[in-house]
Amino acid sequence: MTGTLYGLGVGPGDPELITVKALRLLESAPVVAYPAPETGESLARAIVADYLSPAQEEIPIRMPMRPDRFPAQDVYDRAAARIASHLEAGRDVAVLCEGDPFFYGSFMFLYGRMAERFPVEVVPGVTSLVACATAVGAPLAARNDTLAVIPAPLDPQEIRARLREVEAAAIIKVGRHLAKVRAVLDELGLADKARYVEHATMRSQKILPLAQVDGEAAPYFSMVLVHGRGEAWRL
Repeated sequence: MTGTLYGLGVGPGDPELITVKALRLLESAPVVAYPAPETGESLARAIVADYLSPAQEEIPIRMPMRPDRFPAQDVYDRAAARIASHLEAGRDVAVLCEGDPFFYGSFMFLYGRMAERFPVEVVPGVTSLVACATAVGAPLAARNDTLAVIPAPLDPQEIRARLREVEAAAIIKVGRHLAKVRAVLDELGLADKARYVEHATMRSQKILPLAQVDGEAAPYFSMVLVHGRGEAWRL
C-alpha cells in the first residue's frame, strides 16, 4: 500500500491559524516537506516549528526565490522523485504550503506531478488575502461587488485595465513593484482608498494607508487592498 501525499495549508504566518485538520495530519505524518530558500530558514516550516517532532524526517525543497526563475521545474522534479520514494514505501508525506495550497501556492507544482500516481489530499488554509483584510479591519467586498486579485509584477497597463473593471482589488506580490502600483492607483484616483499590509499576522506585521508608505519597494509578503467606495460596507 502506498502512502498518501498531503498538501497542508499552514496559513499566513500566525501558528494558531493552522486548521485542526492540517495540524492532525502534520503531527501524524512520518515525513514533512516544505519549500525553502537556497540558504536560510523556511517560512512554512517556521510557522509550524512548535508542532514538529524530532522523529519526523524533513525534506527541505530548496529553490531560488527570484521571480524570473520561478517555478524552478528541475527543483520540483527532484523533490517529486524524493517524495515518491517515501510514498512508494508506504510512508505518508505532509507538504507544507504558506497560506492555501491552491491559492498561488507552491504545492500545486508537486500536485501536478504526483496526483495521477499517488493518493493526494489537499487541506485548505487561511490565505494572505483574508488575513490582510482582517488585519486592516476592512471587508474585501460586499453584495454584488467584483473582487480582483492582481499580481503586482504585471505591466502597468494591465493593472490599470483590471482595476477599472472591478469595485475592489487585492494587489499581491508587491515587493519591488511598490512604486509602479502607487503610480497606477494615483492615476486612477484610488490611492487614498488603498491600504498597505506587510507580513500579515506575523510579529513584524505593518499596516499603513498607502500614502504613508515610504520607499520604492516593499517586502515580498506585502499586499495593497483597495475598494472603489473606500469601504465595502458603504453601499
